Amino acid sequence: MKAEHIAIIGGGNLGASIAEGLVQTHFISPEAITVTRRKTRLIQHLAELGINISNNNVEAAAKADIVIVAVQPKQMHDVLLEIRPILDPEKHVLISTAAGFTIRDIREVVGNKVSVMRAMPNTAIAIQQSMTCIASDNSSDEQKEMVTSLFDKLGKTAFIEEDLMESATALGACGIAFALRYIRATTQGGIEIGFEADLAQLIATQTVKGAASLLLEKSRHPEEEIDKVTTPRGCTIAGLNEMEHQGFSSALIKGVITSYSKIAKLQD
Repeated sequence: MKAEHIAIIGGGNLGASIAEGLVQTHFISPEAITVTRRKTRLIQHLAELGINISNNNVEAAAKADIVIVAVQPKQMHDVLLEIRPILDPEKHVLISTAAGFTIRDIREVVGNKVSVMRAMPNTAIAIQQSMTCIASDNSSDEQKEMVTSLFDKLGKTAFIEEDLMESATALGACGIAFALRYIRATTQGGIEIGFEADLAQLIATQTVKGAASLLLEKSRHPEEEIDKVTTPRGCTIAGLNEMEHQGFSSALIKGVITSYSKIAKLQD
């Protein structure tokens, strides 16, 4: 089972990133993707890639078999109500990227027959490096394989229970910002010890990329790799201990939990 046409309802940062990533993977031709936004001038750069752009959600969804709704949670109900009349259980797979808007919430609007999934990618999807978590209730194995193959082209995927979707948002989607803030902070440290800003950022960024690649490619625990560079009385352990004294790990953990708590409140 392969997607013939994909509609992305909502051409904001995430929706546009998904479209850009799909074009780069050649998973589907640009002409088979439609992205909608009220002000189409804001997604004109997608049209330059050959992607269809529109401000008509109904038309876009009607000709697609995969409909990705990438709007803010507060907009979800109205958008789903708008496209509900044309959703066909025999044709459509509906995917929501809205945090805090459950499958049950979606079904209250669109009914129980159409296939519904939730997906939580992050903005690295634009360069095929997203971590995308997916949840579903009644989708067929074929439909799951089709959606998995789509997001596998854009990074790594994991099917999870829906009650972990808010946690996935905090860890994976918000996590992009946490990682980038770390890079920014180490860049600032690099400037203070003598590097020009652009070189400091390059060193910090490549170092983080290398660290992540070590874990992904070798399936190691972080502490295994840390032990390799922490010699007795060395500079690395001295820096790590100072960061811990200043609350480094604790601050990161609290940040993840705070983001999760904020998302969880959307469901109350």
